[in-house]
Parts: sequence; structure tokens; C-alpha cells
Amino acid sequence: MLVANQASTDLGRKIAGELGLKFTEMICKQFADGETYHAFPEDVAGKVLIIVASTHNDSAHQELMDLIQGGRYWNAASVNVVIPYLGHSTMERAKRGSVEIPKGVTRTRQIFRARPDFVAFVDLHSEAVLHAHGGEISTKHIWTGELVVQHLRQMDLGEFVLVSPDYGFSKQVAKLASLLNCPHTAADKDRYDTDKTIIGQISSVVKGKTAVICDDMIRTGGSIIQTAERCLDAGAAGVAVLATHLVIAGEARQRFLASPISKVIGSDTYPGRISDDLFEVYSVAPLLAGELRSYLKME
Repeated sequence: MLVANQASTDLGRKIAGELGLKFTEMICKQFADGETYHAFPEDVAGKVLIIVASTHNDSAHQELMDLIQGGRYWNAASVNVVIPYLGHSTMERAKRGSVEIPKGVTRTRQIFRARPDFVAFVDLHSEAVLHAHGGEISTKHIWTGELVVQHLRQMDLGEFVLVSPDYGFSKQVAKLASLLNCPHTAADKDRYDTDKTIIGQISSVVKGKTAVICDDMIRTGGSIIQTAERCLDAGAAGVAVLATHLVIAGEARQRFLASPISKVIGSDTYPGRISDDLFEVYSVAPLLAGELRSYLKME
């Protein structure tokens, strides 16, 4: 049986379709006092339960917790979770002396303590969260790189160079570049506040080519747009952006529309993201279905 939290219903339907399963929609109601009612529409006892749930906000995280524990309460044979986008994933460790709560770890630990049998994550910002349990949970970090490569090869980008907005992500970009057999480079980024960065120079390898700036996620878009400007300063013929998780917080969309970036390419891991005049969105459903089919040994 495959279910999803409310935010990930669309992606859940796609994954169910790829697996040849009926998508089972949860019964969900809102009480007058704000509490939420959930019920499985059919018996889950003895069934392999698959839950698809991005945890991009507090409500979505809590709903995932309820679904896992509901599956346990009603004696599912196993509870298997796919988290396309993990909220607070950039907060995987606390800065020394800050007394801040590293919610990337603490919230993932909450998920593990709800006792799922298997949890899969997609393009994590850091793999540190995979180890937030005592070894009793099977986990998988799913990389979307090969799916991205297929998508990029179908696009008309001309001759292009992959660009990492900082050296921290450059290993992943180098891995993508090797699959695409194209050059890559990285920008110098210095963060001086929570959401503020300064981007230094870009290598001249971008000259005359389309610069494809790659990152795991786009939130405010500030560093991405700065990187795009530095690419043009270095002679790039054009700039596109590639990121798995299209968070696009606040006025990010307006910033991109006003920027020299021609296209933002990303997946449907973050709820509500669809293709339009700015975004080109591909689905991770085939990839996630394949991983589930392999892990659960589905025919």
C-alpha cells in the first residue's frame, strides 16, 4: 500500500503509477479546534506500507510521524519511508557556542525513533543525518545525478560548462561533469550572514559557453544569481541553473526573473513545483520507484 502526506500527494501518485500500484489516499479532516484527523481508508495489517513525504514544514513533518506510527499501530508488515525533501537539512550540526538546535539531526532522529523499517532520502545536503539512529534502521541516500544527466542531454543548451557556486559542492558537480563528459569549475563563495554571501571570480573556462550552475537546493537564490553574474563577467554566453530541490523562498522567483538566468531546472521533490516560463521541472518518480522496487524486491 502506498500513501503520502498531503504535501506529497502528487509525487506519491506518480510513484504509485510507476510501480503499478493503486495510490491510497488518506482520509484527512480538520477539526474546529485545529487538530487533524487521519485514517487509513483500508486495513494495513500485514501489508508492506510505503509512505512518501517531504518534510518541508512543521505540519508535513508531523504528518509523516503520524503516518509512520499509524502504520505501526495497525500492524503493517513493514513501514518504508521515502523523503524526497528533508526539511532543516542544512542544519546538520550546531555551531560551537551557539546553543542552537541542529534540527536536521534532531528531526531525523524523531523520524527514526518512530520505528520505520526503511528510510530513503533524496540528494541530502549532508549525509550526517543518515547516522542519527542506533543502527536499527535501513537507510538509503538516493542521488539523482544519472536522472539529471538524462534530462540535460535532452535539452538544447549548446556547449556548456557545469559550475559549482562553492567548493563545498564541487565534488558532486565534478561527478556530474564526468558523466556528461564536459568541463566544470567552482566559484569562490564567502558567507557573512545567515542568508548573505559574496561570490568571487569564476574561471575563464566558461567563456563562450553556457554556464550551468549546479546546487543541491535553491532557497533565496542570492548566491546563485551572484554566481550567474560572475559567469557572464568571465565571458559565458548564457546561464542556466540546475538544482534538485526548488525551495524558492520569499521573493526568489522575482529575483530570478529579473536576473540574466534563462532557465531554472529542478525536480518535483519540493511540493508544488511545476514547469512554467522560468522553471523546467522533471519528476524523480521513476528513480524513486526503481529504488523501492529493488529494495522491496517487487516484481
